[in-house]
Amino acid sequence: MSSASVLFDAPGPRGRIRHHIYTVVVVVAVAAFLWVLYRGFDSTGQFTAAKWKPFLDAEVWQTYLLPGLKGTVVAALMSIVFALVLGMVFGILRLSDHRVVRWVAGTIVEVSRAIPVLILMIFLFALFSKNQIFPSDDLALAAVVIALTVYNGSVIAEIVRAGIRSLPKGQSEAAVALGMRKNQLMRLILLPQAITAMLPALVSQMVVALKDSALGYQITYTEIVRSGQQLGAAEQNTIPALFVIALVMITLNSALTFVATKLEARLRARKKGRGAVVAADSILTDAAPGMDLTKK
Repeated sequence: MSSASVLFDAPGPRGRIRHHIYTVVVVVAVAAFLWVLYRGFDSTGQFTAAKWKPFLDAEVWQTYLLPGLKGTVVAALMSIVFALVLGMVFGILRLSDHRVVRWVAGTIVEVSRAIPVLILMIFLFALFSKNQIFPSDDLALAAVVIALTVYNGSVIAEIVRAGIRSLPKGQSEAAVALGMRKNQLMRLILLPQAITAMLPALVSQMVVALKDSALGYQITYTEIVRSGQQLGAAEQNTIPALFVIALVMITLNSALTFVATKLEARLRARKKGRGAVVAADSILTDAAPGMDLTKK
């Protein structure tokens, strides 16, 4: 029997019957769709053993899939790290006390968010190729990483700004009353709490960066999707190859989400374990010697 909650009223007898009917209809519709999909692939021989046999060959993995997987992981990790740094910087700049700094940072963030990632990749690749800014072997990687960094960094900047603003203002006022400077307030009070609250949104953006690395296919970057299509063309098994690539991407995204979830749980447990006395002692210890803690 369903129980009521703050945002959900327990349905009555008619409501429960209606929900059961909806559930059955949805399950039947999904099962019918999967059956039609299966029959369509099976009728064209996509599930024959010959189509899937290449994936049991170690040479196929070494030639196609592993290099593509390496390219995806490298581009994703680099762009995620750079985007986190860029997002933190611009998120804090958007909270600056100086109006000019806020306007400049806000303009850069909004423009970066508005540019499609693929268009930015193509533009950067053409720019780098024409001016020979990077070695020829690194042109595509540089374009992919910078494009993903710019876009995801701008989104993370908004996540950081919203996360810091969501914190109670009383904490900032108390820190100012203790004589803490703006950088101490941000580093010791606001950011540690905001990062814990922002972690789910940050994980979602990391997954977006990982998936968007596949757009590098359009500028000849060797990543998992491009390698999968090359394998499909070579072995005449494009559909099975794409199935395998999808499974690899799902595994990567699930692993990233799992690690981030564990990190979030650990941060929350550590934060909960620290008492208010320990937090206050840390603030007072970090304050500059001789500082007047009653200064406003």
